[in-house]
Amino acid sequence: MSPTPVPGLARFNTAADSDAVAELHEVCASTAWGRSVLARRPYADAEALYAASDAAMADLTAGDLAEAMAGHPPIGRPKPGDPTSAREQRGMAGASEELRAEMLELNLDYQERFGHVFLICATGRTGEQMRDAVRERIGHSPEQEREIVRIELGKINRIRLARLVSHPEEETR
Repeated sequence: MSPTPVPGLARFNTAADSDAVAELHEVCASTAWGRSVLARRPYADAEALYAASDAAMADLTAGDLAEAMAGHPPIGRPKPGDPTSAREQRGMAGASEELRAEMLELNLDYQERFGHVFLICATGRTGEQMRDAVRERIGHSPEQEREIVRIELGKINRIRLARLVSHPEEETR
C-alpha cells in the first residue's frame, strides 16, 4: 500500500530553493537545520520529511540551537501579528493576570539562568502546564536543558512541517 499523498509536499519538493528555504525558516530559525532539510529533497512522504527534520535537529550545535531558539518568543508573549506563535501559545490566551505575571517572572529567571528563552512545545498545553514545566526545568543543568530544548524544538518543527505540507497552496499560516 502506498503512502497517502500530502497535498503540499509535492509543492514543497518542487519549490525553488529560495522559496523552500524561506518556508523552512518559518518552521525553524536555524540555518543549519534548514540547509540540511532542504538538501534531502525530494521527500517521498511526510514521514521522510519528519525523519530528515529529526536527523537535522540531532546534528545541531549549541550555536545552531541558539539560532533556532532566537526565532521563538517567550511563552505568554507571542510575536505581534504572528499567527503561528499566537496559535501555538493558545494555552496562555485565557490565563489570569496572576499566571501571566508569574510566567513573565519565571521566563526572566529562566533566561537569566540559561541565556535564552524558555522553549517548550506549547501546542495543546495550558498556561498552568507551561508554568509547571518552567518551574521544573529551571533546576536543570545547562547540558540537561540544552537536550530538552532540542527535543522540544523537534516537536515544534514536526507540527510546523505538518502544517506546511498539509496545504497545497503557498499560504501555510
